[in-house]
Amino acid sequence: MIEIQELCKSYGEKKVLNRVTFTLEPGTVTAVMAASGVGKTTLLRILMGLEKPDSGRILGLDGLRLAAVFQEDRLCENLSPLSNVRLVTGNAVGREEILHGLKAVGLENCVSQPVRELSGGQRRRAALVRALCPPWDLLLLDEPFKGLDHKTRQMVMEYVRKCLLSRPESYTVLVTHDREEAEYLAEQVFFLERV
Repeated sequence: MIEIQELCKSYGEKKVLNRVTFTLEPGTVTAVMAASGVGKTTLLRILMGLEKPDSGRILGLDGLRLAAVFQEDRLCENLSPLSNVRLVTGNAVGREEILHGLKAVGLENCVSQPVRELSGGQRRRAALVRALCPPWDLLLLDEPFKGLDHKTRQMVMEYVRKCLLSRPESYTVLVTHDREEAEYLAEQVFFLERV
């Protein structure tokens, strides 16, 4: 279990997180919901070790392999979706499994095309496959379906759900504004309050 205890974070005079406390259970997707600017991304950055809290602590992260989908896709522009995924999987995942993931999100016709030539929605899907393919214990998803049309979003959410079900001992945190996404993927919802 991962325990988030009394987490506080401020930027200058602006307090973003104030004594945030909740628990992540293995095999459970936790949706974190709040209005814009309330600290959802800051919470994920602290979980990733990219930022330090002002006070409080997180227990249970030691030794966990992390994977993340950021609000920005952070792909290598000159590489294809296949090569972007291969970059993070190395030899841990076979080519066929990567191609299966890319096909599952509708990218089978552009697996070898440079990412710079893809649409925003195609890039988003490549970023999701890149995060979900390698081995991970804690998956952090920051608005992962942003910019996808309704039909594509449904297809991608189904792919994500299948991937999560295949890792029953893992932890997942989904940051979203969308109640439908939270209801479809998450077993528990944590609401961050404005400080």
